[in-house]
Amino acid sequence: MNTPDRLAALSMTRKLFWQDPYRSTLDTHVVAVDDTRIRLAETIFFAFSGGQESDHGTIGGQPVLAAEKDGFDIVYTLAEGHGLQVGDAVTVGIDWPRRYRLMRLHFAGEMVLQLVYQSVPGIQRIGAHIAPDKARIDFALESNIAQLFSVIERRVAELVQQDLPIVTAYHDEANQRRYWKVAGFAEMACGGTHPRTTGEVGRLSLKRKNQGKGKERIEITLAPLEQDTDKV
Repeated sequence: MNTPDRLAALSMTRKLFWQDPYRSTLDTHVVAVDDTRIRLAETIFFAFSGGQESDHGTIGGQPVLAAEKDGFDIVYTLAEGHGLQVGDAVTVGIDWPRRYRLMRLHFAGEMVLQLVYQSVPGIQRIGAHIAPDKARIDFALESNIAQLFSVIERRVAELVQQDLPIVTAYHDEANQRRYWKVAGFAEMACGGTHPRTTGEVGRLSLKRKNQGKGKERIEITLAPLEQDTDKV
């Protein structure tokens, strides 16, 4: 069995969810085991980062209980008695409909964020969370943020209609820092998973929640798409 120090010394997992976020299965092998925590040679299983929830799924047919970033690596927690050993071949499978909703909501949230930035220069984002049913973004703002909704909804609808490519890449590969860019709209540092085009986001709805003095929250939900259940 590997010790935590040994785990830390191993080479980091190759994150294939950045190369192909539409991939839902992967054959790979185990590179480290520390009781219930394992590491893989490569992975398609996203771990919570930047407000985006972790994927749900299985490794070697066993449910993943937790997925956590550890530096540049990812550690997966399985149930006691999983029986996996270093070198074992395993198939990784993720809940594709859930991943696709997260991808769509993630980018919907980032479009909304960029449009708020453009509408209120200097505004501060103070929190964000992307779940499969809705996304939320919190801002430090004294006024009612709902006054921006008509402009944001109209502009998002235009971006969706234009179906523009969403380019994702490294801007600092050594430190695993990535970004997305939509020509003519915005560019943003982000290490999450994203759809291929703005058109995949679909129709969104916005809701305001006041979180206390000087704190405004936007909640984002999306109309369902056929692709939410059928892999594209």
